[in-house]
Amino acid sequence: MANFSKSNVPQFSVEVYQNEYLPEGGREVNAIVTVTSTGGGTTGGVPLSGAAVPSPRVPGQAPGAAVVIMVDCSGSMDYPPTKMRNARDATAAAIDTLRDGTSFAVVGGTHVAKEVYPGNGRLAVADSRTKAQAKEALRALSAGGGTAIGTWLRLADRLLGAADVNIRHGILLTDGRNEHEAPEDLRAALESCAGRFTCDARGVGTDWEVKEVTAIASALLGTADIVADPSGLATDFTQMMENAMGKEVADVALRLWTPVGVEIKFVKQVAPTVVDLTGRRTEAGPRAGDYPTGSWGDESRDYHVCVQVPQAGIGQEMLASRVSLVLPDPAGGAPQTLSQGLVRAVWTEDMVASTSINPQVAHYTGQAELAQVIQQGLDARKSGDFDGATAKLGRAVQLASASGNEDTAKLLSKVVDVVDAATGTVRLKAKVADADEMTLETRSTKTVRVKK
Repeated sequence: MANFSKSNVPQFSVEVYQNEYLPEGGREVNAIVTVTSTGGGTTGGVPLSGAAVPSPRVPGQAPGAAVVIMVDCSGSMDYPPTKMRNARDATAAAIDTLRDGTSFAVVGGTHVAKEVYPGNGRLAVADSRTKAQAKEALRALSAGGGTAIGTWLRLADRLLGAADVNIRHGILLTDGRNEHEAPEDLRAALESCAGRFTCDARGVGTDWEVKEVTAIASALLGTADIVADPSGLATDFTQMMENAMGKEVADVALRLWTPVGVEIKFVKQVAPTVVDLTGRRTEAGPRAGDYPTGSWGDESRDYHVCVQVPQAGIGQEMLASRVSLVLPDPAGGAPQTLSQGLVRAVWTEDMVASTSINPQVAHYTGQAELAQVIQQGLDARKSGDFDGATAKLGRAVQLASASGNEDTAKLLSKVVDVVDAATGTVRLKAKVADADEMTLETRSTKTVRVKK
């Protein structure tokens, strides 16, 4: 484990959990990399008294944060009429949660994106006056028009890109499907915005498309969730904004260096949610690549790294990968190394040692499978393949039970009747509420950590 610390800068640590022993001929090395950041302050520098204190200054990064709230104002937000009122109230609650000095804007989204506050392509700076003005401007939000989420994201990107800040964050609320732009337009917008800001996405009600909302959050390294009852929006928005205000370091990358002959099979975040980062690699010099992790406050996340090493004989050992946390230099200089850990490979004839699976690796392999079989089971159910759905969701029940993922187990029990959790014996429920099915699908990638 290695650490990086500096006055007023969050401290990062890396811990590597693996069984480094391989049998003769063994080539696959798996490791769980736990990254922990402390000292960033998940309250965003605001003590319980509510008095604001300055954010830590990170060397090489501008201080402060900028947030754009994107509110769906399409026609469907009028059904029921309370939905739009709940969205206005939630946005007002989020504005109240902004730390003074934070740059912010509100965008109304339909088939076009409109600046609600402050307007003219600018961001406001949060204080008592601008917060009051922003909440007054929310009165103008009304429902009417279509849904083209890509335009909302592009406007948010333009607004956030003009801010000289460390943290750039978006909050996006939608209640419907992205029907007024082509799917490739949304994909292009996400590709354009990726790495420029993070974004939490929420679907309200049950008429939106889960895969669209989760794809937005995944591409922009944020969270996705359902708020089935619009009356819960204010609480959810407040929590999202509190989390955003707790971020202190942006653009941290997981850098993997591998020796000649070593191939990276995959890199995944596995806690608190499963996110496959393999395809997001950017080259960082000879035999090194960076995988984005987004913004950090006081938190800990786990990553599963799998590499393939060359064949070697008994008694040989090698460095399979060096894992570093790096912070790019905006000026183009050498990045800061925040922390570092090593993944090793040792060939042994001890069968007990070489066949033992590290508990962390075993646990997260199961959690990744859990997320996958839930998606497969729900897709099978929607397509009418009830036998396939039963098999996949039964396996999900078995995995959730074995790993102690009680939240997912509860969500599964609303879609299937559990006969025997240990064996994964289930029956599909004849009727399932849309909200229950969508909640299970949206939260399927949420994981639990290894039991201590």
